[in-house]
Amino acid sequence: MKLHFIAIGGSAMHNLAIALQEKGYYITGSDDAIYEPSRSRLAKQSLLPAEMGWFPEKIDATIDAVVLGMHARENNPEILKAQELGIKIYSYPEFLFEQSKNKTRVVIAGSHGKTTVTSMILHVLNYNDRQVDYMVGAQLEGFENMVHLTEENDFILLEGDEYLSSAIDRRPKFHLYRPNIALLTGIAWDHINVFPTFENYVDQFRIFIDSIVSGGILVYNEEDKELTKLVEETTNQIRKHPYSTPDYKIQNGITVLDTPEGDLTLEILGSHNMSNLAGAKWICQHMGVDEDDFYEAMASFRGASKRLEKIVEEGNTLVYKDFAHSPSKVTATTRAVREQYPLRKLYACLELHTFSSLSPQFLSQYKKTLDLADETVVFYSAEALEQKKMAPISEESIRNAFQNEGLKVITDATELQQYLEQLKYENSVVLLMSSGTFGGLDFEQIKTWI
Repeated sequence: MKLHFIAIGGSAMHNLAIALQEKGYYITGSDDAIYEPSRSRLAKQSLLPAEMGWFPEKIDATIDAVVLGMHARENNPEILKAQELGIKIYSYPEFLFEQSKNKTRVVIAGSHGKTTVTSMILHVLNYNDRQVDYMVGAQLEGFENMVHLTEENDFILLEGDEYLSSAIDRRPKFHLYRPNIALLTGIAWDHINVFPTFENYVDQFRIFIDSIVSGGILVYNEEDKELTKLVEETTNQIRKHPYSTPDYKIQNGITVLDTPEGDLTLEILGSHNMSNLAGAKWICQHMGVDEDDFYEAMASFRGASKRLEKIVEEGNTLVYKDFAHSPSKVTATTRAVREQYPLRKLYACLELHTFSSLSPQFLSQYKKTLDLADETVVFYSAEALEQKKMAPISEESIRNAFQNEGLKVITDATELQQYLEQLKYENSVVLLMSSGTFGGLDFEQIKTWI
């Protein structure tokens, strides 16, 4: 089968292209810009387009189907050519469903924690030599490609994102998977550019719950009141398994989980990750992994890439980088680090980078999210606003939104670097939170400032 990928350089798209080539498909692709690590990984597989841009002449009758990424707009010349020729166009979640129709589909969803939970499950399965197909949104230690597709595996594990499927398919990705087993971590308003009200956003999770195959299983976080309400209201004939944050303690900066077999020392930290672990345990048990085997594997889980990732540890100084950008994630991450290191000075630096975080009507959601830190900084760049065609934001509106006394607002990348360089790193923790790059900050350079 010959497939053409429009916007092949996306994080999920390039992984899917590689996985399908390994499965025996003939793959071609286009994109107008491809960045690392996608570029090197595609080149290694001889899938990197010879030149950047859109080329409708690549689309002809020899192509069986097109797989379309979110990066491409609906007037893309390659999309128009495929439509003209009547070639089937799939979004990548739609194509993943096609690949998994005869498998048990396990979908991990929720506003926060879904990448971490999916990574936990995959780590446990790999540790216990359980072979499954999968698609995960972040790089996991010990895995080359984060999409794996076979004919023989019974299960497929999918991270279920609520964002739109493609420019011509406006359904949320997780509506397309029809899970046999599902997990929901919680609901916290996000993607304001697509879901303009909280009620509209919640509706997407109601639809997801109703999409679970009749007789299927839903594992859900009962500590989330909005989610619990949806679960109680559904008329879908499914089995429901609630979970909550398990008992744990912190001893000398190390998290220790209370299990039926005794204390378990963990590499991860924070109550939100303990909750993630509880949900992952339920899913693993439904996939055939015993509780004891689950805990043994979790002792060596270090977390998903960019999720509370320790990038520097020098003496009594630590620097963490985290993908947190939505208000609920910022709150959870800041609380986790404060709880883990109560006697160290905590510097929290947040970059506002996404459409939602830069939207004036959404900014108030960040109220008090950084209050547990000793010193706080919010960074955003004028370039990010221009790229998203958004109106300028004043520093005063940022301060009013966060309502954090002493909050420092920085809008210049050079000034941010100078600020970080002069910090008093002795006996401190620096927490850098963003889905962006802090204006091109060289994280390796931080080591030289300590």
